[in-house]
Amino acid sequence: MAASVRVHLEQGYKTVIEARGLTVIADEPVEDGGTNQGFKPSELLVSALAACAAITCKMYAARKGWNLERIEIEAGYERLKAVDYPTYQGDSDIVHEFQQRIRFIGDLTDDQRTRLLEIAGKCPVHRVLASPSFLVEELMTDEEMPPLPNI
Repeated sequence: MAASVRVHLEQGYKTVIEARGLTVIADEPVEDGGTNQGFKPSELLVSALAACAAITCKMYAARKGWNLERIEIEAGYERLKAVDYPTYQGDSDIVHEFQQRIRFIGDLTDDQRTRLLEIAGKCPVHRVLASPSFLVEELMTDEEMPPLPNI
């Protein structure tokens, strides 16, 4: 697997996400029944895209020896009716548009900034979101996947 996490639900909607010995909390705002102790899952999704773009651009600039000091990204997404999205040609009733507003800070030429923007669009998370994906859920027994200990 390219990425793997274990998740368990605690009080309300507070969800503990664990990977590689690290822990992240996902939750919902209080007004939606959560405890507001972490990002909403949709915010984590958009965060993954922006973080991957930033990391990919930083790696690329470092390999090129470019003076990229900082990257700032505002990211979000919208759920839209397909009929309202003029460039969509498929069969779905709904499309999702992800937006990233990216600022590269450092002593960079316009060509370098343009190239970094192209590189942001080639990060691994961008490729996953832009490619056909298939979601597979499988019911597991306690023997196949023992419960996580209470934390």
